[in-house]
Amino acid sequence: MRIRSEQLAGQLSKQLLTAYLVCGDELLITQECCDTIRQHCRKEGISEREVLNVDRSFDWGQLLDAGQSMSLFGERKLIELRLGGNKMDQKTSAALQEYLQRADGSNILLVSCGKLDSRSMNSKWVKALDSAGAVIQVWPIDRQHLNNWIMQRMRNIGLNADNDAVQLLADRVEGNLLAADQEISKLKILAGDKTITADIVANAVASSARYDVFKLIDTALAGNAGNALQMLNSLQAEGGEDIAMLGAITREIRTLYQCAQQLEQGGGVDRVLDSARVWDKRKTLYKNALRRLKSVQLGKLLQLATRIDAAQKGQSKENGSVLFANLVALLAGQQLSELA
Repeated sequence: MRIRSEQLAGQLSKQLLTAYLVCGDELLITQECCDTIRQHCRKEGISEREVLNVDRSFDWGQLLDAGQSMSLFGERKLIELRLGGNKMDQKTSAALQEYLQRADGSNILLVSCGKLDSRSMNSKWVKALDSAGAVIQVWPIDRQHLNNWIMQRMRNIGLNADNDAVQLLADRVEGNLLAADQEISKLKILAGDKTITADIVANAVASSARYDVFKLIDTALAGNAGNALQMLNSLQAEGGEDIAMLGAITREIRTLYQCAQQLEQGGGVDRVLDSARVWDKRKTLYKNALRRLKSVQLGKLLQLATRIDAAQKGQSKENGSVLFANLVALLAGQQLSELA
């Protein structure tokens, strides 16, 4: 069966299934879903847990062995199979399906992984987990629903907040649910039984759009120049290392440049991105950027990055900060000023 994350507790209260798949990129919610399953297993007397972390060298025979071997005291156990970002192929899919075919319900299997695309969601291994148990596909909380999520989160721990406070907190955390959860916990300690107001949030919560250079890059690739420049300003104001940030952005532009060259030589976009080892969850960003930027433009961005590097190291009299802002804006598809 396929259920939403908010339906999981209700499902578990009725029956503990043989297998669960929790997938999605929203770390807080996926963690909490897995924690809920673990807690219910303990309530059912399943105290032993075996964790299998999948990497390129993982032996899938370990999964079959885990399912067949009894615990030290002959008790049931929870087997956690953590796929991370690893893709399932025909061989690994067959191993997982074999485990499910052999499973008699004595042990519980919890499979966790990142976001799965529509093709993966219709794969044989996902369908096998769907038939044997439950598939929980975790979706991010969009900005439109973030206020309601924060309000409900506060109520769950006994906090009352007015709408202005919730709005301010949502603005401060920039969609980062982990940051929101941390700040709500902090407010519980600081405010106690008081109604949370915007003033309390302003005084208690750090001005914390938790930006990092990788989020900046993704925002620029998505074509959102305004937000990308805001992130750059925030990172620089917080003392971010300009040289390290430039290095990360330059590596991304170089990869885009190589992809653009291959596309212009007739390569298929998916094959080109696979060859460049672009993660599935970032392919849409790359495709958008490559529609916007051709190899000639990307080559000029690499030249601009070289000028910024020289300015940062004091090897030229150009304003490195101005050039850096232009680099980010151009990557996002806009130009701030004419460059020599």
